[in-house]
Amino acid sequence: MIILWISLILLLIATIMPRHKNVVGASGWMFFAAHWALQPLHYLGKADVFNAVLTILVCMFCMSMAFFNLKNKSDTLLTITCAAVIGGLLYFPFAEMSLLKNWLIGAVASQTVWGLNLLGAPATQLGNYIWLNGYDIEIILACTGIESMALFTGVTFAVDAPPMRRLRAFLASVPLIYALNIIRNMFVMAAYGYQWFGEHSFYIAHHVLAKMGSTIALFLIAYVVLLILPEVVDMIADLARMFRRG
Repeated sequence: MIILWISLILLLIATIMPRHKNVVGASGWMFFAAHWALQPLHYLGKADVFNAVLTILVCMFCMSMAFFNLKNKSDTLLTITCAAVIGGLLYFPFAEMSLLKNWLIGAVASQTVWGLNLLGAPATQLGNYIWLNGYDIEIILACTGIESMALFTGVTFAVDAPPMRRLRAFLASVPLIYALNIIRNMFVMAAYGYQWFGEHSFYIAHHVLAKMGSTIALFLIAYVVLLILPEVVDMIADLARMFRRG
């Protein structure tokens, strides 16, 4: 955990002290890479191959960013560093601090139960668990949508664009992601509680339909954000050029 916070502090310094942004930023990205390099074994221990591979790719991206910071002086690098700081400071306190994590999970569970009750489903909450018709699911941090909200918050507020457009992009993404995530949880709980798809109801609802719906929704939200903030497209194109040259 100490490596993580060192990386975020260095990346934050790079954003507020542009004169030293390259060296400090490179150091921050290397510490960030070290943090992600420690994660694959954790996921492999839980037989979660997908997240193990994902963390390896994130580690490689962080190392690339460190390299680019030492070789380039592009403003795009400062924008991406700023996005990482904003997103990281929004996400990791909830991921690493039990008090904040439990508060967020409890709030999402409570709002999911409220939504189900509003529609006539007699769901109840016991801690982080939601019960319906004799079946229960546990709400975990991934069920809160905090990862996606942190990502979009970082991107929308890091790019160099007029404040009102950045605010519009934020309002078109983060609150919508939160609301859709509550609806997603309600759907999974209702499908599982009432066994809509038989004995495989949870798998079909959560791992198939909900993930497909979430992926489509995130693509559509990203498209809207890109329409509002074309500067993000320029940032992605500039980063792609760096990768091609590097």
